[in-house]
Amino acid sequence: MTPPLTRRTLLRSAVLAASASGLAAGTTGEARAAPLPTPGTWALHPFALDEVALGPGLFAEKRELMLRHARGYDVDRLLQVFRANAGLSTRGAVAPGGWEGLDGEANGNLRGHYTGHFLTMLAQAYASTGEQVFAEKIRTMVGALGEAREALRHDPAVLSVEGRFGPAAENVRGSCRYVDLPPQVLGGAAELTLAAWVKPTHDAAWARVLDCGDDTTRYLYLAARNADGVPRFAITTAGPGGEQALNGTAPLPLNQWSHVAVTLGAGTGTLYVDGTAVARNTAMPLTPAALGALAHHWLGRSAFAADPVFAGALGGFDVWSRALRPDEIAALQHRRGSGDLASYAFDEQTRGTFADASGRGLTATLRRTWGGPSHPGFLAAYPETQFIQLESMTRSDYTTVWAPYYTAHKILRGLLDAHLATGDARALDLAAGMGDWMHSRLSKLPAATLQRMWGIFSSGEFGGIVEAICDLHDLTGRPEHLALARLFDLDRLIDACAADTDVLDGLHANQHIPIFTGYLRLYDATGEERYLKAARNFWRMVVPHRMYAIGGTSTGEFFRGRDVIAGSIGATTAETCCAYNMLKLSRALFLHEQDPAYLDYYERALYNQVLGSKQDRPDAEKPLVTYFIGLTPGHVRDYTPKQGTTCCEGTGMESATKYQDTVYFARADGSALYVNLYSPSTLTWAAHGVTVTQVTGFPREQGSTLTVRGRTAAFALRLRVPAWATAGFRVTVNGRPVGGAAAPGSHLTVERTWRDGDVVRVAMPFRLRVEKAPDDPSLQALFHGPVNLVARNPATSTLEFGLYRNAALSGDLLPTLTPVPGEPLHFTLDGTRFAPFFEGTEDPTHAYLRRVEPRVVFGGVDSGVANPARADGTTLLDAVWAGAPFAGKEALVARVRSVVDAWVADGLLGRADGEAVVRTARSASYAR
Repeated sequence: MTPPLTRRTLLRSAVLAASASGLAAGTTGEARAAPLPTPGTWALHPFALDEVALGPGLFAEKRELMLRHARGYDVDRLLQVFRANAGLSTRGAVAPGGWEGLDGEANGNLRGHYTGHFLTMLAQAYASTGEQVFAEKIRTMVGALGEAREALRHDPAVLSVEGRFGPAAENVRGSCRYVDLPPQVLGGAAELTLAAWVKPTHDAAWARVLDCGDDTTRYLYLAARNADGVPRFAITTAGPGGEQALNGTAPLPLNQWSHVAVTLGAGTGTLYVDGTAVARNTAMPLTPAALGALAHHWLGRSAFAADPVFAGALGGFDVWSRALRPDEIAALQHRRGSGDLASYAFDEQTRGTFADASGRGLTATLRRTWGGPSHPGFLAAYPETQFIQLESMTRSDYTTVWAPYYTAHKILRGLLDAHLATGDARALDLAAGMGDWMHSRLSKLPAATLQRMWGIFSSGEFGGIVEAICDLHDLTGRPEHLALARLFDLDRLIDACAADTDVLDGLHANQHIPIFTGYLRLYDATGEERYLKAARNFWRMVVPHRMYAIGGTSTGEFFRGRDVIAGSIGATTAETCCAYNMLKLSRALFLHEQDPAYLDYYERALYNQVLGSKQDRPDAEKPLVTYFIGLTPGHVRDYTPKQGTTCCEGTGMESATKYQDTVYFARADGSALYVNLYSPSTLTWAAHGVTVTQVTGFPREQGSTLTVRGRTAAFALRLRVPAWATAGFRVTVNGRPVGGAAAPGSHLTVERTWRDGDVVRVAMPFRLRVEKAPDDPSLQALFHGPVNLVARNPATSTLEFGLYRNAALSGDLLPTLTPVPGEPLHFTLDGTRFAPFFEGTEDPTHAYLRRVEPRVVFGGVDSGVANPARADGTTLLDAVWAGAPFAGKEALVARVRSVVDAWVADGLLGRADGEAVVRTARSASYAR
């Protein structure tokens, strides 16, 4: 079924009108834009971030750490790569580095992605807090991105800086710009002098000052640095092996002006630096005359594709048709040159052409190595070449093409979130332009090409772009935007998952998780059931079959075999991005169909991996979020992963600024309010004129109190009963108990007319329990309620513990542990401290333990009998405690007698030992 069109059409018209008005007026606005419409396929309506305020507690504490980072970080650093790509001034900013810089992994091929994450974080922070500092940063970033897009729409223009003798032309690193000289510049001279004022800003080898040639066989060049880091001039008609060359003796200093000159004449070449001869070669008969007509004549660009573009400034370039004398070279240190073949001062301050003062009229032109965008909506922090190259790729090579549509998604998502949070029409215009550009590229490609592209590991990754494009379509109403979203269908995966065929083994996890959230949005837009079936079945292939106890998934970024948990634990398990995207998918599925399992998973991953991925200290420079969370024994979390500015740090910034987005949902018709998470918060439900304030220390407190204020309103309150709440779930309204079933893994409904001041109290006692790895039941994770308790111990081998020794009649294992006074959720056992996974420390931890119960012990009393086991690993004590909870001691003893008799009959236990076990059970004392 398709969602109602009238409401959506009205919304689109209002948004587009506001966008057009804002653009015309040049305003940005600070009020929220109209929210995205709730699709007709959603049974529930989520609340916006500004409708749910976090109260004091664990989430607010974690969020504040990230907000400090958001407030303090200089966004000009993020904008540096966009401004550089557009040939604009970077204002002295230094790129963040890591994945968000040219020196990071894979040559910075993912740069721009982190800026999108940061925009989303700022938008969420502003929506949540209303602090103007976040809105101001958004305005700055959106404005700068608009300037970058505008610059890319036009031919490159000179970036003027102060030079040696006046203005000079800067070539910012990452701009991919060069000066194209006319073919007559060398004049076919039999003798030659080249002279240039250069100010290199980067130490990359083989960046050219000058390169003239046909290809990589017949050429001459002047490089600012060779492989040894010193200037080099070479000329050849036989490629690199035939080069006649001159090499300097010292590097040109960075960020300083240097004068470099070369003379050729009478078979001799000389290289000068700052007026001093530093190299001389008397075996250099080749000259431009010998090279003949050449195809290209460039300043700043090499004919060798792997060589970098020159980064720095040019303060003058001259060519003479003779070899200048040493004194003439020395004189050039104090004045501009006046070459008779060509003479460029680079003192222009506008446009992209450079006048020739030689009298020959050889005007030079500033160009991009990649030409320019294929569409005016293009926006990126690197050239369009990655998108172009992907279209012909057949295998992954992220050093050449690294997930360009993934990066486009992050930028698009950030712009949409910026618009929705602040009403900035410029952000929507930029986002719509990106959609138009992508449609113009992808709609021209054959379906087979698209299927091949999206199936390529890493290079073809596109993240959550489908979801973002569907949101864009809701805002613009342009049919090409919906058509664009459908161009990302990966049919073989959709069809397999829709048929419930598990094909996940060996797939890159985070490449595929977010696409199903997008396919759910396509279901919303088209009504095609295969999208919904595929998303639902995919989720069930991951949960629980590829889920670690903390809620994370993936090993070394990949899915492994079904139910292989113990066998896949390593130092690179549980990529943090995977948890972020599984939360989004779980949330989206619950909005469609209210299976409590989705929220049980959501709570597990949120309260454990996601909270635990953020270090518990502030930092203005880094968000301090994990990439992998190794589950090996004694693992220490790394909160500054890889080279920095990674995908997981990006999603970590987002997670920490939207903790409240799933606490409450409402029925689409307003008839019910779902309390999904027990988190201190205040909901403003404008439709009913009420607020619901939840006060709790959960999960340090085993319950919550909700107070309704405002108008009298009739609605059902649907309280989630967690699957782990086996010790009871009790609810009172104004002190009176509420009846009804409260089965674990369900909802308890309280339906009434609510009045101002009504108080709902929820009590849900925690129990200590274990969760077993399906492929090794003796490897277990320990939980107290929703909280994974990890052992803090430096040992690098799996720790062994027994837990039955003081088990309570309820089956609760907690009495075996000793609480740490004054530290909620901290316990000790056999000298080892257990603490919540969500605490972001650098302690060595053990998330999984080896369960060892060598002797039969009840209530701390040792029977003296070894604990026997069946072939499948089930022990006698396992069989006994599987019958918990017990109404009293006699019920437990009866269970022990029954199990003992069965095991004696099966020959697994001797009669005398069995009687000793029964006597011990009868004589012991137990906690309730």
